[in-house]
Amino acid sequence: MSAEDAPAEPGNAGDRLAERVEDLARILARQAGTVERLADAERAREARDRAGADLPLVVELFALLGEVTACADTAESERERAAFAAVAARVERLLVGRGGTIVTPGAGEPFDPAVMEASDVTATANEDEDRTVAEVLAPGLSVPARNVRPARVVVRAFRSA
Repeated sequence: MSAEDAPAEPGNAGDRLAERVEDLARILARQAGTVERLADAERAREARDRAGADLPLVVELFALLGEVTACADTAESERERAAFAAVAARVERLLVGRGGTIVTPGAGEPFDPAVMEASDVTATANEDEDRTVAEVLAPGLSVPARNVRPARVVVRAFRSA
């Protein structure tokens, strides 16, 4: 009788099958753990994207934008002014590309305390201009779902004569 014709030992085949099932269970458990880690990493990336990109970088870019804009405003020649304005435009594009939004309310817009800070109040005789922006002293900065720096504004207040 050859080895192929010999009957298999019942305990031996069952043990091998049980080992293989255990091996497959361990492999599946490792793969499930890997998939879970990848899903967690993706959820974390999405949360960072929703929160706005790199907040420290956005804040630094905003500060740099303020400095470059001040240099453009005080430049002694038109050539220097144009160069600083070009740098300011590029810094602003970087800031917006990283998830920041520059808050620059226009004159006449209603005052919004969520994104603005009233640095001064000026009287107005026109009742329709009550609680509107008279002048922007400094722009603000916001990222998705968060106001980082309020825009500093002068607000009109109605005073009857």
